[in-house]
Amino acid sequence: MKLNKAGFRTTVASTFALLAMGAAAPAQAQVSLTGAGATFPAPIYQKWFSDYQSIGNAQINYQPNGSGGGIKAVTEGVTDFGASDMPLTDEQLSDYQSKHGFKVLLFPTVLGAVVPTYNLPSVSKPLNFTPAALAGIFLGTITKWNDPAIASANKGVSLPNLDINVAHRSDASGTTFVWTDYLSKVSPEWVQKVGKANTSVQWPTGIGGKGNDGVTGIVKQQEGAIGYVELIYAVKNKLAYGSVENSSKQFVAADLASVTAAAAGAAKSIPDDFRVSITNAPGKGAYPISTFTWLLVPSKISDGAKKAALVGFLKWAITKGQDEVEALDYAKLPSSVASKEMKAIALIQ
Repeated sequence: MKLNKAGFRTTVASTFALLAMGAAAPAQAQVSLTGAGATFPAPIYQKWFSDYQSIGNAQINYQPNGSGGGIKAVTEGVTDFGASDMPLTDEQLSDYQSKHGFKVLLFPTVLGAVVPTYNLPSVSKPLNFTPAALAGIFLGTITKWNDPAIASANKGVSLPNLDINVAHRSDASGTTFVWTDYLSKVSPEWVQKVGKANTSVQWPTGIGGKGNDGVTGIVKQQEGAIGYVELIYAVKNKLAYGSVENSSKQFVAADLASVTAAAAGAAKSIPDDFRVSITNAPGKGAYPISTFTWLLVPSKISDGAKKAALVGFLKWAITKGQDEVEALDYAKLPSSVASKEMKAIALIQ
């Protein structure tokens, strides 16, 4: 088509006007999400949230205040999501639904290990711990490092005649749940004197620290101390941690392979709500104090932008995000679990 000079000028002017309008159009506002909870997965969550900010145009602010804090925050509706190292109980699920009129959903994100970490400068070789020894230490019935219950599993190691100083969590903690879940399975005496798994218990002995960082700090500062922390906290603070005797009578150290081995059995029969315990898992090579950790997400999100951002993050975390977990000493989700979660994400309305 042949344009005259006036037509050409009009077309050019219109084109520049459209370009100017496009340049002046505001960028899409970044969505802000808030979460709180478990300190156990905090290192990988903080990396994920930072990486996803540019990928998903979402700023995710996370407060690692313990699993109890995360469950409380999401139940009371003060955060967009929570995080917990313990699967919610029937009572907690019911409490959430009664407050909101809809369910809260659990999504496993990574696997990790809780390790017995200790401060014994005179001992250079990693120690072995039997279930009986760990139960006795945290019950306060084993009080010296050279006690036969510890020495018998560590032939050839010169253990000091030193008092054992127990460190435990002071806050409501999913890490404590995993630790006491394990002790409840291996020690009838623990169940009798302390009780079954919980985020908080009446400790027979020891001093408390807030968060994995708090327990790590106590162990790091006190010679003779022993505590329980997520593996990465022991690794990054260069603290010694022991191997634990599993249900196959093998002493196994926590690492990617042994945590993955613990999850193998559960992955085949994980329930639809993803609530499962893998402590004291059967099988050779399985580290016995392993666990999933979960994000707690409302099944109904009225804000469309927040819903899209949170759903997008979940899909990214259980797929592409898994490529980042092993560098921080977490184990990847089994592919069968990740596939099941992708279907469950569709339940978010």
